Amino acid sequence: MTQADSHPVTPTHPGSRLWIRNPLAAFSANTLDASGGVVVCEGRITEVLGAGEHPSAPCEEIFDAGGHVLLPGLINTHHHFYQTLTRAWGPVANAPLFPWLQNLYPVWARLTPRDLELAATVALAELLLSGCTTAADHHYLFPAGMEDAIDIEVGAVRRLGMRATLTRGSMSLGENDGGLPPQSTVQAPEVILADSERLVGQYHERGEGAVIQIALAPCSPFSVTKEIMAESALMAERLDVRLHTHLAETLDEEEFCRKMFGLRTVDYLDSVGWLTKRTWLGHGIHFSDAEIARLGAAGTAVAHCPTSNMRLASGVARVLELEDAGAPVGLGVDGSASNDASNMILEARQALYLQRLRYGAQVPVERALGWATRGSAAVLGRNDLGQLAPGMQADLVLFRLDDLRFSGSHDPVAALLLCAADRADRVMVGGRWRVVDGQIPGLDLGRLIAEHSAAARRLVAG
Repeated sequence: MTQADSHPVTPTHPGSRLWIRNPLAAFSANTLDASGGVVVCEGRITEVLGAGEHPSAPCEEIFDAGGHVLLPGLINTHHHFYQTLTRAWGPVANAPLFPWLQNLYPVWARLTPRDLELAATVALAELLLSGCTTAADHHYLFPAGMEDAIDIEVGAVRRLGMRATLTRGSMSLGENDGGLPPQSTVQAPEVILADSERLVGQYHERGEGAVIQIALAPCSPFSVTKEIMAESALMAERLDVRLHTHLAETLDEEEFCRKMFGLRTVDYLDSVGWLTKRTWLGHGIHFSDAEIARLGAAGTAVAHCPTSNMRLASGVARVLELEDAGAPVGLGVDGSASNDASNMILEARQALYLQRLRYGAQVPVERALGWATRGSAAVLGRNDLGQLAPGMQADLVLFRLDDLRFSGSHDPVAALLLCAADRADRVMVGGRWRVVDGQIPGLDLGRLIAEHSAAARRLVAG
């Protein structure tokens, strides 16, 4: 398989200035007017220009964005890259979460390192082409031979030139002990904790501009023990990294927590030391008013996954109430076996429509775009991403509106979601163009699709 070059760059020389000039429209994810464009230098945004404004100093390069809508790079807060191999699989096409998982676990247990490399590359490429510059992946599957799964994902992220928060997931509560996963997919606590510490030490980058970050992510209440949850929280505090898990995704999960632990989900979270600002939760649907207040007071974040929640009929997250209570909210495409896509701009559209269904048509387009950018950055604990503002990383996306679907549209920013934009024309990460004219330089997409599709067929066939 031809991989993307690790270093596709802009023509910009180090220290030179690039003006992305006068976009058709801009969404800054804050109150700044970016209608005059942005100036990029050494991987950062150095100036945000209003209408009619010019850079404060000459720019060696100018990109005329008059045919583009400019946004901060989109940020995905919850995914399972490996699941691109089991999209739209017939036996689970019409199943809710628990039967869906029980049918898929034996298939996923056959995953190989090469399968994961292909799956992660497909997921990342699809995300990148949709305008996503930073992705969080929740990998919790470590059958025999897959001990280096996170290392494989690190390589894929670096080849595509993106940023990622890769979470060292885990499953320690198998069928023999009352959990959902088969025993072949669970690991001993000491193995989980030792590998978690290794990965943080080997890969976790700190500070502004970090490319790879590691978080600790026991999978869910129905697949890990309370002990591994509590030990992970202590380790995260000691190593100063973030925590991630699935929580309150379905009513079945709520019932499981009551039976197994004698607690509702948020009480369970609190009992293992996870009700903190360090934590973000995948899905977060079934919370009471009191639980939303507790999550907000703690600053515990939620990754809203509207398409997956609709696909599995899990429910509708109370996103506006969570945000109003103080809980950061971002968006996640979730696994590509329950979405079944990895497209962030379409996920923002789905979030807009699902939340309008709950709260009314007055939920603005800009709020949904805010979840996909500034909100998602907050969920991942990043204060250097998700906005067009001086000092921010130059992670940017440019969409064209010249497809048939946009003909007759009037508000360019609203048209991105209302007319269903699905592919970016240009994507920049840290000042480097990673998508040019709708393509990823150096990536043989046809070959990738052929190899990935063959691996998917083998995996399902057993």
